[in-house]
Amino acid sequence: MFEEIKLWLQSQKIEFTIIQHEPTLTSAESAKARGEDLSIGGKALIIKVGNDFKIFVLSASRKIDSNAIKKQFNVKKLRFVNSDELKDLTGLTSGAIPPFGRPIINLDLFIDRSIQNNEKIAFNAASLTNSIIMRMKDYLSIVEAEFFDFSKE
Repeated sequence: MFEEIKLWLQSQKIEFTIIQHEPTLTSAESAKARGEDLSIGGKALIIKVGNDFKIFVLSASRKIDSNAIKKQFNVKKLRFVNSDELKDLTGLTSGAIPPFGRPIINLDLFIDRSIQNNEKIAFNAASLTNSIIMRMKDYLSIVEAEFFDFSKE
């Protein structure tokens, strides 16, 4: 998937930087390895909302607001994807989910408004050892997503 992401970004004429680093398991470790502020990290989480899995992207410096998601989708319960489901849906492990829905991952994409004003976005690109950094305006120009507020400090 890392190669697929690179090729897709190139086909969209997007400039990006690849950083190879030691395996990172947390957003904080990834930010340190990239030499970037935690807030520009795009944390992608797959959550089961009702019967459907969806990808939610927020600033790595923030936490998910479950109540905001429940309210948005009018559901009583939601849960994070488990490792088996994650492998089946994406072929990836936890911490390697890139902040893309289609055409990279065949799931609906939702972006928290907290990241829209950042100049750039950094993320693990389908790997715990490869990160991509790109301009936020470029990221927003190529993703098909819905935007709403679903994070808290």
